[in-house]
Amino acid sequence: MKNKILILALILLIGFLGGTVSALDTESLAELEYKVLDSYNHDPKAFTQGLEIHANYLYEGTGLYGRSSLRKVDIQSGRVLTEIKLKSEYFGEGITILNNKIYQLSWKENTAFVYDLDFNLLKKFSYQGEGWGLTNNGEQIIMSDGSQYLYYRDPETFEVLKKISVKNKDQRLKNINELEYQGGYIYANIWQTDYIIKINAQSGAVKAYLDLSGILKTDYQGEIDVLNGIAYDPEAENFLITGKLWPKIYRIKIID
Repeated sequence: MKNKILILALILLIGFLGGTVSALDTESLAELEYKVLDSYNHDPKAFTQGLEIHANYLYEGTGLYGRSSLRKVDIQSGRVLTEIKLKSEYFGEGITILNNKIYQLSWKENTAFVYDLDFNLLKKFSYQGEGWGLTNNGEQIIMSDGSQYLYYRDPETFEVLKKISVKNKDQRLKNINELEYQGGYIYANIWQTDYIIKINAQSGAVKAYLDLSGILKTDYQGEIDVLNGIAYDPEAENFLITGKLWPKIYRIKIID
């Protein structure tokens, strides 16, 4: 036990000295409640990196080299209606839809793809650093790169307009991953945790958190990876959430 405590202390110290930590200090935050409203089938081979609802369809970006894709999915059945594969040298990451254009990041390839709603490639952008999560506030693209920062980008040029630091009081959080913007807040998954945090989109301050531990209930025997996938449904006014290689998508109502 003493060895475990020492190791944990060293991890926290390294995170403190580096300026960021991935462990969330939940004691200082309000915990959001949620209610599961429904569940749907989800392709268990989909390594979910980005999730978005547009015109009552689910759009999904998936990752892994040689398996990355962009998909249009029927929510109720989980059936993939349209799909394109990324070239094998690209590891697909987050997606968002703005002005009827689909934006998709790549992990380490410094490339963002822009498609129309029929999945025709319109253009590519180059950027520095890694690509993780993606969302938008109706005007700008908002991007995460695994650090404590969120980057606001021009949708026409992909130029960085500003960046904000995600923080909980004095704690700056890293591993900010999949993103969803709604009502002045950004809902973000912290990679390798079951937490979704609610971030003030202007200041970067974390206002509350949602603990989704144990939400996945299945007898599926295949590989299952971490929580990753948040999509706001403006018609139903609730969220869809899933994970990498999860066989299920859940519709939840967040009780603020």
